[in-house]
Amino acid sequence: MYVFHPGDYFVQLGDLRATFPAWLKKRIHAQIAVLADEHTLQYCLPVFEEKTGLRLGENAIVIPAGEQHKSLSMCTFVWNAMLEAGLDRKALLINLGGGVIGDMGGFCAATWKRGIDFVQVPTTLLGMTDASIGGKLGIDFQGVKNTIGVFCEPAGVFVDPVFLDTLPERELRSGFAEVIKHALIGDPALWKAINAKNFKLGKRLNAQDGLSYMDLLRASIEVKARVVKEDPYEKGLRALLNFGHTVGHTLESYFLETTEPLTHGEAVAIGIICETCIGAGKKHLDKVAELILKHFPHRPIPMHAADVLLELMRHDKKNASGKVRMAIPGRKPFSMKILEPRDGEIRRSLEYYNTLGPSL
Repeated sequence: MYVFHPGDYFVQLGDLRATFPAWLKKRIHAQIAVLADEHTLQYCLPVFEEKTGLRLGENAIVIPAGEQHKSLSMCTFVWNAMLEAGLDRKALLINLGGGVIGDMGGFCAATWKRGIDFVQVPTTLLGMTDASIGGKLGIDFQGVKNTIGVFCEPAGVFVDPVFLDTLPERELRSGFAEVIKHALIGDPALWKAINAKNFKLGKRLNAQDGLSYMDLLRASIEVKARVVKEDPYEKGLRALLNFGHTVGHTLESYFLETTEPLTHGEAVAIGIICETCIGAGKKHLDKVAELILKHFPHRPIPMHAADVLLELMRHDKKNASGKVRMAIPGRKPFSMKILEPRDGEIRRSLEYYNTLGPSL
């Protein structure tokens, strides 16, 4: 088992049997409820109950899966369920799911009766390596990602790789984008490992693939935890964790309104290429693009929608004085460059990404 301390809470990486029951015994909670979506209710809650000895089916608040449901109206649904369940200020909410469950469930808990305890039990690679750690909570609003939210630390984060077995390949791949981001930010050894010829992402990742999931999770969480501990409220270095997300969130929001939405990780992967194109040299850009295109299918960006994309980007919460701002990794681990690209530079980065796809 590995334990990390990104703030006044812990992240435990290991078997839930060895972590959660022992922690819960030391707590006093009037009620315990679990927030899940229809997928984690079916595939993950039975595993969680078997490992922890809890029976939470009757206390489950269930929402539809998907980014489109990370909304104020769905928060109202969750708050109503909390009200009907009689959750008081001594209650505990267990967020069992991926990034949407963690972000929205944490937000609902942080605002319920001015705040109740919650824990994150991430069930996706994206949640395990990134979304569940750091206390950033929130929802989308008017088509813009994470516009409404708060900083509020969980009581704890429990990461058990067993849940990766429940994921479809696309969701597993989606979370890998955050691993790539963390490797570029602060772990050259992880970057080397995921670029190795024998590395192949799959459900049964092990030493024969060059890296086990426990190793991959440990390395990725270490990067995230270090940055968050140094800058919990994003006054400086933590902006680096948004690498790939300025362009990525814009594409995610845009494609969410189409018949073929992108997952968060797919959008961030494109964003990493585009933002690297804007701020780094060609040699490094070629390496980044090669790795991402090895694991992610190319999705052409409709350049006729460039003005719409640029307008969405202007609403990004990282912007300052009306200028689009991006943070990309510097040459040394845990160093960064702040970019304020012009519209033309952003357009060219999108066009560059399009050139990487198959010729028609």
